[in-house]
Formats: sequence, C-alpha cells, structure tokens
Amino acid sequence: MAFINTVPAEDATDKLQELYNDDIKSLGYVANYTKAMSLRPEVIAAWRQLVGAIRSKMRLRRYELVTFAVARALRCTY
Repeated sequence: MAFINTVPAEDATDKLQELYNDDIKSLGYVANYTKAMSLRPEVIAAWRQLVGAIRSKMRLRRYELVTFAVARALRCTY
C-alpha cells in the first residue's frame, strides 16, 4: 500500500497514460517513481528531461557508478 495517493494504471488517461506506456515499453512495468508523481504528469515529464540532460553528458557506466555511490551514501537500499 502506498503512503501517497497515486493513479492506478487502469485509471490513467491522456498524458499520464502515455507516460505509463513509455515505462512499460522501456522497463516492462510502471516505475514506482512514475507512480509517485502520477498526480502531476507534467512533473514526470520534467523529471525525465532533467535525467536525460544529465545522462546525455556521461557514459552509462559513469551514470550507474554515480547512482550507486549516491545510493550508498544515503544508505538507500531501494
């Protein structure tokens, strides 16, 4: 059970449905961070643009290492 309100995939419409479908196409499922921002689809789109801009300037391996290092520093097991 989520601690925040989210829009279930079966109730998604318009832009949110497109964003959910993008996740399913690329990941095979709807990511939790997409669900967490589901009440504000424009925020999901902006988040994806930000991450895309950051990733475009570094190799995948470096991006993964930075992600891992930050998660470890924050003691995030997710």
